[in-house]
Amino acid sequence: MELCLEQVSKRFQDKKAVDSVSLRITPGVWGLLGANGAGKTTLMRMIAGILKPDEGQIIYDGVRIDSLGEAYRDIFGYLPQEFGFYPEFTVRDYLEYIAALKGLKPGQSREKIGELLETLTLKDVRNKKIVKLSGGMKRRVGIAQALLNEPEILILDEPTSGLDPGERVRFRNLLSEFAHDRIVVISTHIVPDVEYIAMKNAIMKDGRIIETGTTQELVTRMEGKVFSEKIPAGMLMEYEKRLRIVNLKNEPDGEITIRYLGDKTESGVWQEPRLEDLYLWLFPQGTDKEGEETDRTEGGKKR
Repeated sequence: MELCLEQVSKRFQDKKAVDSVSLRITPGVWGLLGANGAGKTTLMRMIAGILKPDEGQIIYDGVRIDSLGEAYRDIFGYLPQEFGFYPEFTVRDYLEYIAALKGLKPGQSREKIGELLETLTLKDVRNKKIVKLSGGMKRRVGIAQALLNEPEILILDEPTSGLDPGERVRFRNLLSEFAHDRIVVISTHIVPDVEYIAMKNAIMKDGRIIETGTTQELVTRMEGKVFSEKIPAGMLMEYEKRLRIVNLKNEPDGEITIRYLGDKTESGVWQEPRLEDLYLWLFPQGTDKEGEETDRTEGGKKR
């Protein structure tokens, strides 16, 4: 099982949202990390077959996905950032509707829906209209629909948006188990979502993949660049002007311990780097140059 992206590009008007991306994705969890506007959603939509690349090709097990047609959709699961539903749909109605679209037989769909309602703690709201659910519950419904056909390829775009910490942990554990013999790609800017469960990560910036590797391989690139230092609270503003501070903690003695990134330090103590440190090194503001999302739909609107 292998999903290959070969020099894939996509342009909207005067912007190249995805620029010559090549990846060889094998079974397991893959993290696609990047700030808003990096091109992640456009890339996910091309993998899902919703958008066609302007250049390059996407191949699954030796066959272009645009040639596979319905056969590709049968083995594919997709959670977009926003999923649509009719306002009158209850959770069960919606999942039954999606199951029918995916070609599941009635007995098979009832069993799978019951299993997912239980796994994603949606059983108590199964007869409630989706429109009345909290953001976190709606997200869980979206996750459920993506898993209905037990897809060989599962693409999740910002899947944990709106989930509380406990739900995030349960979801990560579910994906780790699910990805044993399947391809799972999680597109996110929330580093903890993939730091421990991803077999490999790809980091995307300005439409390009700029780094790939396991979490450990990527983290080693920050060795010697992460420091901590205890400073007087009154000196914080001065330190913020000259250091890239990523964490700070108030101490009982009135001082502050700061964690910062840099090529060198005079007085700080070297710290073990984390994947989040690399992310913050590459994306110091967490956004693109204009400070806003720049992926665009075919209609030219922000996603």
